[in-house]
Amino acid sequence: MDISDWRKKIDDLDRKLAALLNERAAAAVEIGRLKRNTSLPIYEPERERQVIANVQRSSTGPLTERDLAQIYERIMDVMRSIQKHEIVPDSDATTGESEIDSQLND
Repeated sequence: MDISDWRKKIDDLDRKLAALLNERAAAAVEIGRLKRNTSLPIYEPERERQVIANVQRSSTGPLTERDLAQIYERIMDVMRSIQKHEIVPDSDATTGESEIDSQLND
């Protein structure tokens, strides 16, 4: 395969990743609703450690455990933000703007 073939493959994989991330976000919204109704905290560090450990155990590489931890820390950060918006209306929530947010809003 040449570089254009590899890029097409990456584009296809990115579309699949986006679909899976949106599916994960929908599940996070539902969990946020359950947390709101049962007064559970949004941030659960032990659960986040379990998620990272689970992903690391199932990985076959080439991503290292550290790579996966960094990726999933960011994913879970975004999911926590989604849950906060589920519990607190947008007008009341305060969020930081990331570099990517800044670029997208320019």
